[in-house]
Amino acid sequence: MSNKGKVAVVTGATGGIGFEVAKRLGKDGFIVVLNGIEDEVGAQRVEELQASGITAEYYGFDVTKEEAVTSNINAIGEKYGRIDVLVNNAGGLGGRSRFEEMTTEFYRFVMALNLDSVFFASRAAIPFLKKGENANIINYTSIAGWNAGGPGAGIYGTSKAGVHAITRALAKDLSEYGIRVNAVSPGTIDTAFHAQIKSTKPEVFASWKNNILLGRLGQPEDVASVVSFLASADASFITAETIQIGGGQGLGI
Repeated sequence: MSNKGKVAVVTGATGGIGFEVAKRLGKDGFIVVLNGIEDEVGAQRVEELQASGITAEYYGFDVTKEEAVTSNINAIGEKYGRIDVLVNNAGGLGGRSRFEEMTTEFYRFVMALNLDSVFFASRAAIPFLKKGENANIINYTSIAGWNAGGPGAGIYGTSKAGVHAITRALAKDLSEYGIRVNAVSPGTIDTAFHAQIKSTKPEVFASWKNNILLGRLGQPEDVASVVSFLASADASFITAETIQIGGGQGLGI
């Protein structure tokens, strides 16, 4: 099944895992629409992709803002007449806070970044996914969605548990249209997400691989290859699943 003419939208695609996912889907033949909030970086990323023969463009909007998400997803869908793959990659830790001193604003921000964003983008994309071929949504949860995260990351874990649930709920809701919905759950991937601890406590960062069965940290390409599979016809009978991409994290010896 050719991907020529098919459209993949990747949120949070200007760096880290998101850009590698966009690049991989572009190499798979998709027209790739990158989203981000850093417009200059977004333009540079599109140039990089176009230089390697990938058809790509950038839409700058904040995934936590309902109206911005809806209007931009609608604009993308109307331009191409379809959306075949939506990758809800945008998200993040947002900072750390224990519950006793957690502000309501921080709580709402982390939930919006990780869970509201999936709802807003998915809801807006559904009418266009219905016009797609082998249409599917790919979300990102986390090992924190199961173990509730480390100190101060409890609300991040809570939001990612919500992503796990909404993935299955969307899969149930959209199955009658043949639209699949799955999630990936990256373990410790060596990206800017961990830049602070990598620079301030390099020995702690280096020790993390001791808790990973395969003895190394993940790379963005490790995630991109699984997203590529889930987006493809090879995964046409897979829905409502979450794939752990952690090298056996938590099982290290």
